Amino acid sequence: MTISEVTISEKWIKASIIGTIWAAAEIVLGSFLHNLRVPFSGNILTAIGLVILISVSHIWREKGLFWRAGLICAMMKTLSPSAIIFGPMIAIISESLLLEAAVRLFGRTIFAFVIGSMLAMSWNLFQKIFNLIIFYGNNIVDLYSNLSGYAARELNLKFDSFWAPLIILLVLYALFGAATSVVGIKTGRKIASQPLVAAEPESRGTPPSGPRPGKAFSYSITWLVADIILIAGLLMVVSYATWIYWTITVIPVITIFSVRYKRAMRKLSKPRFWILFVIITMLSALAFTVFQSGGNSLADGLLIGIQMNFRAVIIVVGFSALGTELYNPKIRSLFKRTHLKQLPLALELSAASLPTMIAEMPDFRTVIKDPASILSRMIARVERRLSEARASQGRTKQLFILTGAIGEGKTIFLQKLTELLKTKGVMVGGIMAPRTTNGDTTTGYDIIDLGSGKREPFMKHIMTEEKKGVDRFTICEEGLQAGLDALDPDRNRDKRLIIIDEAGPLELRGCGWAGRISELLYSNDQCLLIVVRKSLVEEVIRKWNLKECKVISVSDPFKAESVILEYLFSN
Repeated sequence: MTISEVTISEKWIKASIIGTIWAAAEIVLGSFLHNLRVPFSGNILTAIGLVILISVSHIWREKGLFWRAGLICAMMKTLSPSAIIFGPMIAIISESLLLEAAVRLFGRTIFAFVIGSMLAMSWNLFQKIFNLIIFYGNNIVDLYSNLSGYAARELNLKFDSFWAPLIILLVLYALFGAATSVVGIKTGRKIASQPLVAAEPESRGTPPSGPRPGKAFSYSITWLVADIILIAGLLMVVSYATWIYWTITVIPVITIFSVRYKRAMRKLSKPRFWILFVIITMLSALAFTVFQSGGNSLADGLLIGIQMNFRAVIIVVGFSALGTELYNPKIRSLFKRTHLKQLPLALELSAASLPTMIAEMPDFRTVIKDPASILSRMIARVERRLSEARASQGRTKQLFILTGAIGEGKTIFLQKLTELLKTKGVMVGGIMAPRTTNGDTTTGYDIIDLGSGKREPFMKHIMTEEKKGVDRFTICEEGLQAGLDALDPDRNRDKRLIIIDEAGPLELRGCGWAGRISELLYSNDQCLLIVVRKSLVEEVIRKWNLKECKVISVSDPFKAESVILEYLFSN
């Protein structure tokens, strides 16, 4: 157990593992797909990432997990053997932010997941367009316009041929995103409905360090600043000067970069780059001469193509150089002074976990066939790590477990207790879950926010004899969210006592209030009162390592009340 695992918040621990699973898929499956030249491999990787985020959110419902996991995955992507990392990093962060925004706007609903996935998948198309413009400048737009205009004239098309291909692609991307969300939702429901798969003992891998194995690289802030100035200057020269100035400025700087940054030349050493160089140059010659009425001369067209490729070389090599310098430990230490101060700790945990994640990554067929078991195993590992962290941190707050049999009056006891504490000026937060009945039949449960008094339906009875226990009820999303909000540690900092009614089968599966219980145990110093039915007390104690809790029974309500009051008014 490292210091990072002890001091980092549980939300960042969960985000780090989600991001590491995503990064392992990007690194391992990404290499597999790209080596096989699978079409739309970027979209497949995006789909895998979305399935991971959506499915895991059925277990962990904390706000902000998506963007944190995306940030972790993007940073871990720098460990990929690819020389170009900025594009994938931007894509990963953007996709996670779009999904996060949809869920924040529309709630944790099917509609939100579908819309968020459609937006995230469609981002791939927009980023490809942006990348082409960044790489080749505005000339690539003119090239595309001339080619589409020529095709429209030759085929006698009656519609705007400029936008038609882009609109068709956008629709296909959006549909693929919607289908991905359905897979993620089904996978998440499967995970939530089953016990977590036991995680294998984790081997401690040694995280990769530095830009790549080999001789230690000499980082320099001066070089970083110089790289930025040189890249900006070269782009200005290529955009506004003649070809002579391109040659005498770009070639020497690229040579310097290739000496200092070995990996910067990887892209240029691949035949694919030079094939594209020739294709872009020839297409430019045709598009700006033959296909364009009143166009330029053939020499002008060729020169435009070469100019576009010079710009691409600057971007490829320059951004690779920047990526190398950004590994500088001084740069990463700056995060500690910002709101992302826990990011370095999360990255440390992710780097330690990545080798194991990669080693356990199954073949592509297994990922597609049974993603639920893979994710369930990863979630179990996080739960085990959280338990280890709790055990090592110790606890300073008082914890009561109120127990009793089903129907013995636990919620009635809580109602009387909260009324008494209110008259004594004790601020109480958390939730109660009174049952709703139709005669002698239980028809469901409501959620009462003890801080605001707001009441929402939480569980409703399913009219079937096939299901028993919790599975007889369906969870209302509004009530679940109301309960999560009421148990938010930030909303309960001024409370003296926080009540959680109750920790049961849902929580033992990692659902319901499980995440909030974990947060409250180690975030604030208030007294906690958790309601647990008698048959589940030992399981709850084991799950959260509650060895120091005080168990009180509702069968003797006067004793239970006096124990709680004695603690509250003597501390």
